[in-house]
Amino acid sequence: MNREYHRWYSSRLGRDMEVLLFGHSGEPVLLLPTSRGRFYQAEDFGLIGAIADRIQAGRYVVVCADSVDAESWFNTSIPPRDRVARHAAYEEYLLNEVVPLLMSRSTGGRLTLGGCSFGGFHTYNIGLRHPNTFRRLVSMGGKFETEDFLDGHQDDSVYYHSCMQWLPGVSDAAQLAALRRVEMVLAVGEHDFCRPSSENLSKLLWSKDINNHLAIWWGGTHDWPVWREMIQHYLPW
Repeated sequence: MNREYHRWYSSRLGRDMEVLLFGHSGEPVLLLPTSRGRFYQAEDFGLIGAIADRIQAGRYVVVCADSVDAESWFNTSIPPRDRVARHAAYEEYLLNEVVPLLMSRSTGGRLTLGGCSFGGFHTYNIGLRHPNTFRRLVSMGGKFETEDFLDGHQDDSVYYHSCMQWLPGVSDAAQLAALRRVEMVLAVGEHDFCRPSSENLSKLLWSKDINNHLAIWWGGTHDWPVWREMIQHYLPW
């Protein structure tokens, strides 16, 4: 299986960022790590191994991105508004630096954005904002509320970077039509503490007539063995 390491300086983030790329052809997939996770996490914890046969066969090209969570949502040493600003810069980095690399190496097809736990959080908080870029969203054990990270702070930036806040107010026909064209998966274990959040987001999406697939994995917990099964199911042959 083709495996590539890439590192470059991101002017949007003001530092070097690293990614791993797997595969030689196929549909593009961008995987985001769990909270404060690194670009090698998906490989280390077996997500890449779980779909290695598909990658090797040319079904998917997968890029595993790094995170800046320790500088944004989890950085209690800076004001909440600056945490959100750092996250916004990360979103721009993904859209304008990582996605072009991935698309240049894929051979077409819909762009999937996915991740486990906090990677699932990012998947929907970023993916729903850009439905014309990301055509498939796969969250595995995600939790989507932002309030716990911002010490009660609220402003327009917080609002527009929290899908649970801005989505209820969407009424624009074109925006809704774009969202309805995205395939959305919310997979979560039966005993996962994130299950209520995934259920709430699913209900919110349905309230806007946005089709989504809420999948409760019976017996499942918030852990890697469950996510390895999920990724095999949701990145099929």
